[in-house]
Amino acid sequence: MLTTLHTKKGLQLFFGFLFGILFGIFLQKGGATKYDVIVGQLLLTDFTVVKIMLSAVITGMIGIFAMKSFGWVDLHPKPGSWGSSAVGGLIFGVGFATLGYCPGTIAGAIGNGYIDAATGGIIGILIGAGLFAAIYPRLMNGILRKGDFGDITIPRLIKVPECVIVPIVVMFLVFILLALESKGM
Repeated sequence: MLTTLHTKKGLQLFFGFLFGILFGIFLQKGGATKYDVIVGQLLLTDFTVVKIMLSAVITGMIGIFAMKSFGWVDLHPKPGSWGSSAVGGLIFGVGFATLGYCPGTIAGAIGNGYIDAATGGIIGILIGAGLFAAIYPRLMNGILRKGDFGDITIPRLIKVPECVIVPIVVMFLVFILLALESKGM
């Protein structure tokens, strides 16, 4: 199955499109495409976004671990660095603070017909991508490589098997989710 999917680009695009639509539906149904919900999260008065993201991380972690265990996927973590994380975080943060949407919620908000997301979001994404593309050659061998930590994963970093880490992290995240829910956040 893994080999079949890797050789069929059309099938890959179909699954990407399908799961993108499902993700958008879940964001919209969860309320994460609404400006007020995003601002409430930033003000720490509405934890809807955190609950959606924790649920997605838990589902994804269990799903990917299961698929890897069955040999359905072969993971290839991308290398990273503190410099690239800082630059990416700054770009994301400026856009998020300016408009109140992240790239995923902009797409959902556009689907809901929100004009601010359609105009400011698309313009912001294009400007941000253009600026990054223009300065990338200068950043590539500079700050983006500072603090290189390679393609390390948490299990490899602490030398503990994934089958031990995944249940512990899932239980911890479920505990946080339940605590947020019990406090009505």
